[in-house]
Amino acid sequence: MLDIALVGSGGMMPLPNRYLSALLLRFEGKMVLIDCGEGTQVTVKQMGWGYKTIDAICLTHFHADHVTGLPGLLLSIGHSGREEPITIYGPAGVAHVVRSLCVVTPEIPFAINFVEIPPQGFASIKIPLTNFILSAHPAVHNAPCFAYRIDIERKGKFDLETAKKLDIPVHFWNKLQKGNTIEHENKTYTPNMVMGEARKGLSVSYCTDSRPPKGLPDFIKNSDLFICEGQYGDEEKLAKARKNKHMIFAEAAKLAHDGNVGELWLTHFSPSLPNPKEYAKNAKKIFPNTIVGYDRLNKTITFEDEE
Repeated sequence: MLDIALVGSGGMMPLPNRYLSALLLRFEGKMVLIDCGEGTQVTVKQMGWGYKTIDAICLTHFHADHVTGLPGLLLSIGHSGREEPITIYGPAGVAHVVRSLCVVTPEIPFAINFVEIPPQGFASIKIPLTNFILSAHPAVHNAPCFAYRIDIERKGKFDLETAKKLDIPVHFWNKLQKGNTIEHENKTYTPNMVMGEARKGLSVSYCTDSRPPKGLPDFIKNSDLFICEGQYGDEEKLAKARKNKHMIFAEAAKLAHDGNVGELWLTHFSPSLPNPKEYAKNAKKIFPNTIVGYDRLNKTITFEDEE
């Protein structure tokens, strides 16, 4: 099961009922956070998910509404008793930005590892300490910015009958299921001898602070959930969205449609949009399975044969 929570759904500045950009994903007790706007640690506390098992933080870009929650959150993670390192991903300069922000929190008790994303992005990097597979795709904003995709891969089923026919000792079965090759009595047993084809995994994609990027529909293809910015709901705001390198609801819905995703959550609303649901129809007429996001909106997605 993969749990997803839209921690903060606002853009530019927080409102009394809306904190700034953040998305939290949880799988097998491990968590990954995407962006960390002002108010992130408050709303995570309200959800009751805790801080200690946040193993990685992925920053889309370095505008304040996506990063100013970092010092407080990292300090709270430290107070939770965490000792293992955390990895922070982001555009070039991520280490400098985070260290500068954290001048006010020098007592963080764990190491922070930094990964700079190359301009062209990357595909399928395993996040340390987790089973999350991370990919990044260039966004189109007025600062270096990336869209992210998280995949949870799923191995094929163990073929019990084949293992018996091959006379593979039972005490090796578990090791083969975990991907290990076994040498025993002049015989070699490999996982592909007893493991079926990989099964459909789980996937979540996230894009905010961007015009519709070229190639993004392929990047988000078949995601179970796509979280995308809808800075403006009114289609009359398109010119403003183009100028400020943002999107309107209809553009996010078009990306969801073209990417054949399962569900779309809109987020990163302008402060001038106090009630984004008023414009839901502008997205739903293009992509019906659209939800207008709000702080702490969450859901759990499961593997196909576990539903």
